[in-house]
Amino acid sequence: MSDFGKRIRLNRILSREGCGTLLVAFDHALVLGPIPGTEDACGQISRFVTEDVDGILLNLGLIQRCIECFPRAATPGIIARLDWTTIWNSLSQGDHGALRSCMLGKPEDALRHGADAVLTYLVIGTGDADFETKEIARNAELARECERLGLPLMIETLARGKGVENPADPHWLKMHTRIALELGADVIKTDYAGNVTEMQTVVHSCPIPILLLGGSPNGTALDLVRGAVASGAAGVFFGRNVFQAGDMSGFLKQARAILNGTAQ
Repeated sequence: MSDFGKRIRLNRILSREGCGTLLVAFDHALVLGPIPGTEDACGQISRFVTEDVDGILLNLGLIQRCIECFPRAATPGIIARLDWTTIWNSLSQGDHGALRSCMLGKPEDALRHGADAVLTYLVIGTGDADFETKEIARNAELARECERLGLPLMIETLARGKGVENPADPHWLKMHTRIALELGADVIKTDYAGNVTEMQTVVHSCPIPILLLGGSPNGTALDLVRGAVASGAAGVFFGRNVFQAGDMSGFLKQARAILNGTAQ
């Protein structure tokens, strides 16, 4: 089976050689509702495009509604979120909520919407064997479908729940990134280990690109970008650090300069 389709589509997302990839996650409203920074969805997407990000993560419905935001030239890669999970609400309830995940579409739907890749969650450490078994099964099935279609699969791997004291522990990072690799992921989105040395061990143990997620807005976001570069990660995947930034353009320019190795 040829993987030419995957390679071509990944080339639209993963940044130029010698430069790190800068992606924006804008899928939050499906779980959190219209939080600050997401109200003017099409306006925000247009701003991301103007700032020359490498790709944008969106839910299928928003791709449909904001198609005019993507001009003919210089369009960033489109990554379609294909699942939904209760993990974030359950965590906010102190792990007392039920854990569930479900698929929102198929790879064929993503292709029809113009996506260059798809992304799903893979959560371990929850202490819920049934939930985690279903996480593995649905990602495995999705991986086989993506292989058939030549569509890159990104998996957002996370350790969360009652069994996880520190989600950024390299033990957990190595475990779930390797699980995703074994399932057939082409790219990983995951937590930063907190320092370059430990993140390097994670990157070196995973032979596919790793993108570091930014989490909630904080003053260390640019330090995370520096950590990504120094550890050998493929780039960063920011959400609220971008669309809730006081100076979105300034933040993205600084992040791009660090990833490109041109920061002063």
